[in-house]
Amino acid sequence: MTPRTLDEWLRFVERQHPQAIALGLERVAAVRARMNLGFACPLLTVGGTNGKGSTAAMLEAILRAGGYRTGLYTSPHLARYNERVRIAGVEAADEALAEGFAAVEAARGGIPLTYFEFGTLAAAWLFARERLDAVVLEVGLGGRLDAVNIFDPDCAVLTSIGLDHVEYLGPTREDIGREKAGIFRAGRPAVVGDPEPPASVLEAAASLGARLRLFGRDYGARAQGEQWLYWSLAGRRATLAHPALRGAVQLRNAATAIAALETLRERLPLGMDAVRRGLAQVALPGRFQVLPGRPRIILDVAHNPQAAAVLAENLGAAGYAPRTLAVFGMLRDKDIAGVVRAVAPRIERWHLASLGGARGADAEALTSALAQAGVHAPAIRHASVADALAGARSEAGADDRIVVFGSFLTVAAAMAELEAARSPGNG
Repeated sequence: MTPRTLDEWLRFVERQHPQAIALGLERVAAVRARMNLGFACPLLTVGGTNGKGSTAAMLEAILRAGGYRTGLYTSPHLARYNERVRIAGVEAADEALAEGFAAVEAARGGIPLTYFEFGTLAAAWLFARERLDAVVLEVGLGGRLDAVNIFDPDCAVLTSIGLDHVEYLGPTREDIGREKAGIFRAGRPAVVGDPEPPASVLEAAASLGARLRLFGRDYGARAQGEQWLYWSLAGRRATLAHPALRGAVQLRNAATAIAALETLRERLPLGMDAVRRGLAQVALPGRFQVLPGRPRIILDVAHNPQAAAVLAENLGAAGYAPRTLAVFGMLRDKDIAGVVRAVAPRIERWHLASLGGARGADAEALTSALAQAGVHAPAIRHASVADALAGARSEAGADDRIVVFGSFLTVAAAMAELEAARSPGNG
C-alpha cells in the first residue's frame, strides 16, 4: 500500500535500504537526475564536526532579516521530522513532506536510498517548487560522499574539524578534514571557521582552486565586553550585540556566517542592520539552551569530545551554581570516555540514562566509561532519560543546575518529558 501520511512515509523510508548509513553519491545522484532537481538561486552548503547547525541557522536568520525568502535543510531533528525542512522560516507541513517523499519514490525505481538520502531529495524537491532567494543545506555526515554534495554550492562553509564518525571518515583530523573539504568547488568560495584547520583542508582548497577564506587570517571575531567586533577584508564592524545563541564559540560561528554571506554580496546584498537583527533573532533548540525556572535546566546536544569541551567552557562561564548535575546518555559508537573527560570537571553528580535502539549505550556502559575516564563523582544508573531527569530534578536544589547532554536522542527525550509535564492536566 502506498503511504499517505508523513508518519507512514517515514516508516516506509526507513525500510528502503539495509543500512542506516551508506555513503556514496551514485545512487542519490541518479535519482536527482531523474527528478531534474536544481536551484536557480544561490546555494550555501554547511559542513563541519560541530557548529554547522548553529551556523546554518544564523545564515537563515540573517538572510530572512534582509528580506530574502529562504530554504533551510538541517539534520537531525529533535521533536519532529518537520524541523529538518524550513521554507521562509516555517517548518514544512506534514502534507508537503509526504508529497516530497512521494515524488522521490515515483522517480527512484529500484534504486535503494537511505533515510537521509530520501529526505535530502524530498527537501530539494520542495525547495525547487518554491520561489526562493537562497537555499542553505547542512551536510549530514562528512562531506565528499554525503547526499547533500550532489548539489554544487555557490559557497561552501566548513565550521570545524574534530574526531567523530571515525569509522566512516577516518581516524585522524587530517583524514576527516579531507572528507569534509569534499564540499569545496573549483573557483568558488570556501569559508573555513576552524581556527586550526588540518593541512588536508588547505591542500584540498589549493588543488581545486577554491577561493579560501580562513578564520583568523581573512576574517575573525573579538569579544568586547557585552559586544563584539567582526573584521574581514571588507572592513570592521564594531559594537555588535552577541548572538542569541549562547556560548563564546557562537561568535566564531556568527563571524563565519557573515564571512560566507560577504562572498555572495553581489547576488545577496545585505546591510549590517540585517546582520544585527538576524543574530538577535536566531533560535536553535538544544545548543546550550537554558530553560526558565529553578533549578536551571540546560540542554546541549554535545556528543563528541570537541563539543563537550565547548559545553564545559560554557558551563564555566555561565555563573556560579552550588552543584551541577548531569543527565547523560550517549550512543555506544561514540567516544563516551572522551566526552566524559572533557566535561567531568564541571559535574558534581551524574544521572546515567540508558538509550534505546541498536546504537544506544546502556547505563552500565556509561558507568564503565566514567571509570575509564577516571571520574569518581557519584553516579546513578537509570533505565531511561525520563527516569534520569526525574532523579536529577528530585535531588537538585533551587540554585543548582541540571545539564542534559550526550546525544540528540537524550535532549529530545528530555524535551518531550518537560513538555509533557507542562501540558494541561499535569499541574
